[in-house]
Amino acid sequence: MPPFAPEDIAPFARAGGPTGIVLCHGFTGTPASLRSWAEALADAGHTVAVPLLPGHGTSWQDANRHTWADWYGALEQAFDEVQAACTTTFVAGLSMGGTLVTRLAELRGSQVTGVIVVNAAFFSRRLDAKLVPLLRYVLRSARPVGNDIKRPGVTEPAYDRVPVRAAHQMMVGWKQTTAALPRLTQPLLVLTSREDHVVEPGNSELLLDRAGSTDKERIWLEDSYHVATMDNDLELIIDSTLAFIKAHT
Repeated sequence: MPPFAPEDIAPFARAGGPTGIVLCHGFTGTPASLRSWAEALADAGHTVAVPLLPGHGTSWQDANRHTWADWYGALEQAFDEVQAACTTTFVAGLSMGGTLVTRLAELRGSQVTGVIVVNAAFFSRRLDAKLVPLLRYVLRSARPVGNDIKRPGVTEPAYDRVPVRAAHQMMVGWKQTTAALPRLTQPLLVLTSREDHVVEPGNSELLLDRAGSTDKERIWLEDSYHVATMDNDLELIIDSTLAFIKAHT
């Protein structure tokens, strides 16, 4: 694919009030997929950060050189910086970003005030995904998964190939996160696209069933595909997030 534009890969950060929100983009994506969501939260007066995950916004070959621990470390660093400036801190993520913020909530406990995920991933029943643990030894890249957007004319800045070794690292993260879901006890907002060609809606069912939270809410996104944060339901995501933050601050 052509080089990413600087605005696609730039991390987002804006200081605001005492409530912080750290957002995390998905696998092969960039902060650009969350920029409108992040800007709306910042415009509402909150402190907001969206880091660029290592190996993203560069090349799929670079992504293959990074691990789940690298991605988690970048998210945790952004969380620590926001938490230091705020009295309450929420986390939110799209796709693998949703997996990462779920893992952070499991490990950081009461330091995380609440969790918001959009089409978070914890497993895949697709045959190509099941073969990734073997394919990573013989195949460096595969067909892309990006740009699953219903809205015409909108393109997600993402790799045009799937880095297979990095995909295996993502699956390592799925396993760790799923095993610890009962440790997630914070208020939980789960937004799920009714039609998603990348992550099966059953992932949201697994999260809702196994999370230890007693305060769980599901909202269906009826007019968006996987990258819902750039799709027709963006305003619903923004409004739901702001209402969730207000209810738990």
